Amino acid sequence: QVQLEESGGGLAQAGGSLRLSCAASGTIVGINVMCWYRQARQALGKQRELVASFANDGSTNYADSVKGRFTISRDTAKNTVHLQMNSLKPDDSAVYYCYADLTVPVRIRRNYWGQGTQVTVFS
Repeated sequence: QVQLEESGGGLAQAGGSLRLSCAASGTIVGINVMCWYRQARQALGKQRELVASFANDGSTNYADSVKGRFTISRDTAKNTVHLQMNSLKPDDSAVYYCYADLTVPVRIRRNYWGQGTQVTVFS
């Protein structure tokens, strides 16, 4: 059974930094894409916002609101993706969710979500 375990959320002052990590464990054949989404409290009931993605070919994408401040990276050997968040703003406060599009035995492609980690930025 595949699980995504997130870590690294917490409190940060505006202008500060936090680093989120998401480790995929279980029987995984391949990782197609790993992403970070977020959902702010005021956006409950709406779609989660895609923050950043890291695809299997090494390409990355970012939401306009975080470009230049956030960096997504992947440790292939550890099936882990990190989100380095710098120059944090109060608007970045949200629950951050890890998402993974994985290939599992036998050649089945499935999507997984982490449980979410809270990020709160205060001014």
